[in-house]
Amino acid sequence: MKTFDFVVVGGGSAGCVLADKLSACGNYSVCLLEAGKKDKNWLVHLPIGIIALMRNRTLNWQFNSQPESTLNNRSIYTPRGKTLGGSSSINAMLYIRGQKQDYDHWHSLGNQGWSYNDVLPYFKALEHQERGADEYHGINGQLNVADSASKPTVNEDFILSTIAAGFPENNDFNGATQEGVGYYQVTQKDGLRHSAAKAFLTPNLHRKNLTVITQTQVEKIIIESGVATGVSFKHKGELQSINASKEVILSAGAINSPQILMLSGVGPKSELERNDIKVIHALEGVGKNLQDHVDILNVAQHQRTEILAYRPKAIWWGVKESIKFLAKRAGLLTTVIAESGGFIKSDPSLAEPDLQLHFVPAAMDDHGRNNKLLCTYGVAIHVCLLRPKSSGTITLNSNKISQHPRIEMNMLAHQDDIDAMIKGVRIAKKILSTPPLSTTHVKYIFPSNNCSSDQEIHEFLKNKCNTIYHPVGTCKMGQDELAVVDDKLKVHGIEKLRVVDASIMPTLISGNTNAPTMMIAAKAAESILADAIKN
Repeated sequence: MKTFDFVVVGGGSAGCVLADKLSACGNYSVCLLEAGKKDKNWLVHLPIGIIALMRNRTLNWQFNSQPESTLNNRSIYTPRGKTLGGSSSINAMLYIRGQKQDYDHWHSLGNQGWSYNDVLPYFKALEHQERGADEYHGINGQLNVADSASKPTVNEDFILSTIAAGFPENNDFNGATQEGVGYYQVTQKDGLRHSAAKAFLTPNLHRKNLTVITQTQVEKIIIESGVATGVSFKHKGELQSINASKEVILSAGAINSPQILMLSGVGPKSELERNDIKVIHALEGVGKNLQDHVDILNVAQHQRTEILAYRPKAIWWGVKESIKFLAKRAGLLTTVIAESGGFIKSDPSLAEPDLQLHFVPAAMDDHGRNNKLLCTYGVAIHVCLLRPKSSGTITLNSNKISQHPRIEMNMLAHQDDIDAMIKGVRIAKKILSTPPLSTTHVKYIFPSNNCSSDQEIHEFLKNKCNTIYHPVGTCKMGQDELAVVDDKLKVHGIEKLRVVDASIMPTLISGNTNAPTMMIAAKAAESILADAIKN
């Protein structure tokens, strides 16, 4: 049985950063295990490939929730990356950190070292900001952050209409303030996706102390007398094990990390016993506290033809735009689909924005999987709730890793979430009906014109609300009865085992979760190395 100093389970946004930081000094051997394939598929690297990645069964776990009672018993589609880079290899590439208050709140919960002032240096150290360095941005990091190289002109109309509707403009959502609308920055380099794998793993594969094994699904963490000593996994149909002399680090994400913990005998006692799993350590919070940004699409038909659609003029526009890629790595092939958007308040009395907008130059529905709607010239506005009060759970469907875990999102269970989303729908409709965006408006596709009362909008939400792919919290950091890890991300009650990914967030941050997940990994790596030196 081979032994490494560190075994990292999961080659996603956190795992790639950990593999880099833990192996950089050359003093420790690191093995990174990833369930998916290598990130060789062109869909991963060409930004517009995100459209096809939503349907890809090889590179996408394609999870589905249980029928959700709060959403008219609909099962919610939950895509997650299954390749090196994880979800950073299939996401929309938006670079967002969240609000200062998010991290200060973590600190206020007793998580020392996680305030905004504590985490900002890690964000800056990871980033190469193409605009240059300043108080909030760094230029010496490995992750390239750039302005979008594709900005269909309809985005400008959206921004102007949102400003005309009473919301401020913002040129940097990661700067002094998050509030306002404008263009998002993206994790791209030379017009191509710059995933966590491209930034932190691929350049370092030559390191002799770094081993990366793909197509390897970890079945459980090996725990002996309360100490994590290694992992067992299946590779090429064969069950194998490896040892970790210093630590096992679980970085499989907010859905897979709690599943692996439970299959390893760490989790709620009743859940383990229900699935005939030996209880190694009863830890009630594993799989609890699932939080995600509930999202609603507002879609309108437009006369505009310079948008994404299966229509003759739009296709011809797309061909001309695609030629720009060959000439200067710009244009439609570099699109992240949601180039513009922003952060707004559902009520002016609020201290901070509670809603996020993503503008899409297409008539979009069902995560872009509805091809019929794309036959219409149209635009869409995503509205998502930044700090929902509803939460769900991850449990098991069986004691086999081959079966997906049981996901219950429980979105819109809290009345405050419903009230805020109703306001969000009204704001989106107002933006769509404000010039200059409204000048090419034909009609609302959904919600319809007669969807106006609170009750009617709530019913629309139950029929159409979805996730916008930011699950967190299922192995949360803290000291309360549902906490799974401490503020060093060590699993309570088990030695030499940490969880390092979005699942440790005690509360959901106000924005896209990819950049914060990489920050978490960089901060954790520093703590892991400090402990390695001591021991």
